[in-house]
Amino acid sequence: MMRSLQPHIVIDNRLEAGGEGGGSIYTKEPLAYAGDFASPEQIIPPTGVTDEDGQPIPWEACVTLNNNWGYVASDTNYKSPTIVIRKLVECVSKNGNLLLNVGPDARGRIPKQSLDILAEVGDWLALNGDSIYGCGQAELPKPDWGRYTQKGNKLYAHVFEESVGAINLAGLAGRIKRARLLADGSEVPVSRPWNAALFEADAFFNFANPVHYTYPLPDARGTVVECELK
Repeated sequence: MMRSLQPHIVIDNRLEAGGEGGGSIYTKEPLAYAGDFASPEQIIPPTGVTDEDGQPIPWEACVTLNNNWGYVASDTNYKSPTIVIRKLVECVSKNGNLLLNVGPDARGRIPKQSLDILAEVGDWLALNGDSIYGCGQAELPKPDWGRYTQKGNKLYAHVFEESVGAINLAGLAGRIKRARLLADGSEVPVSRPWNAALFEADAFFNFANPVHYTYPLPDARGTVVECELK
């Protein structure tokens, strides 16, 4: 009935399943009530969500900003803006979406702590949103220093950890046409440092000169470098 009234409606898998199980959307032959996307709750699947054949399934992680779905005055255990940003990146890097819950208080107001966190996440997205919106999983292994997202020939390196020396892009030697810091558009030099002769298959970039000076990160919450691939 719902689809007959609105053919373009998007329905989650909760008609058939709950947060603890996926339902038939995970199988080769999903039922009519399987929904259009999976909705794991309070967990981000380690490798995203796929069906029995390993084919990606649309999904979103349902996560609370503190420890409760509704308002609890004593619950001030809010996730930091950095955690929210990095978990959003993690979801996108696994072809998923982040559904972030905020509970209003008894008067229907969003608590100031929540507003402050959301505002900071919004500020980060205003500068780095191109690495999130319309992006998905990159066909590359997860790097030690963070995560990748990708959109077409634009590979986004989300750097979460400071590096000793230039930042290694495993297997990308000769594949990067240019790179820039997404937040302000400034050029990021892609080079082969003097101390990287043993890593011929890898590309490297850095944020300062000389090239082994890469500390600190331009944005400790998550520095994003947009790499245009050849």
